[in-house]
Amino acid sequence: MQQREIRNTPVALTGLGFGGAVIGNLYKAVPSEDALAAVDTAWDTGIRYFDTAPHYGLGLSEERLGAALRGRRRDEYVISSKAGKLLVPNPRPRGMDDEGFAVPDDLCRRWDFSRTGVLRSIDGTLARTGLDRLDIVYVHDPDAHWRQAAGEAMPTLADLRDQGVIGAIGAGMNQSAMLARFLRETAADVVMLAGRYTLLDQSALDDVLPAARELGKSVVAAGVFNSGLLSADRPAEGMQYDYQDAPPELVARALAIAEICEAHGTTLPAAAIAFPYTHPSVVNVTLGMRSPEQVTRNVELHLSTVPEALWDDLRAQGLIRPDVPRAALTERNPNG
Repeated sequence: MQQREIRNTPVALTGLGFGGAVIGNLYKAVPSEDALAAVDTAWDTGIRYFDTAPHYGLGLSEERLGAALRGRRRDEYVISSKAGKLLVPNPRPRGMDDEGFAVPDDLCRRWDFSRTGVLRSIDGTLARTGLDRLDIVYVHDPDAHWRQAAGEAMPTLADLRDQGVIGAIGAGMNQSAMLARFLRETAADVVMLAGRYTLLDQSALDDVLPAARELGKSVVAAGVFNSGLLSADRPAEGMQYDYQDAPPELVARALAIAEICEAHGTTLPAAAIAFPYTHPSVVNVTLGMRSPEQVTRNVELHLSTVPEALWDDLRAQGLIRPDVPRAALTERNPNG
């Protein structure tokens, strides 16, 4: 796959990334052999960017990703993890994690964006993955912790980057407004934007995407299916949107988009993957993948051709914002 640089850093990402939350048993258990096979298939299809976090399965995602990448040449792939949710022994275990992962709760998460907390988090990630370095570290979901995340965590990460220990630093969130602040007010190189620049939500055009373009910084797009509603050729009632049951009006809108995709010879999920590349600051789309079959399908969707005329048609019918950029990478075949 073609690679794109995170601007002003030594880090380059393949156009499609492997999101490690699901192999941390997000919502349901994934057998270890399936998780390892998913990473192997991602490698075989050309994916070289892998994202994880301590939060994902209380370290299980990091452990599995490290095991799957072990033996691969370290300079051939990029791995990112996150800091801010420090894993500590659980003083009151009840049996299973209560934050969406099907794993025992012998550990729990503790918010900590202090310098010490960030360094401890990175040390823990390195121990679980068996790696000697991380390429990217994001502060993770600091919505209620701006002051400490911006004032302590980011300067700590900047020191590590400036020492050459980390290649790039940033923040990962499900909102866009604070990500714009990270780009404008801290040393962040890149942000991971989840769910806010998709076929159903272009709110990032109001803040983080203009900031990235103005400052010459980069965006990784995640959550492009909005928790599932955009993942099927024909969306239906009962599907999820942003971790909840999708309201009927959004299902209807997604179906209308799907029908236009069909008229242009493509599918809704293919368009959902291609859409973030309409903005020039987006350098990667990262998708969660729990099995070899999901990897193969997502790679095929990513490599399929989505015509520029589709975006024009969606604009004309009021289904995406009129200010979605026209200089789309899809026009130049991103496929990478």
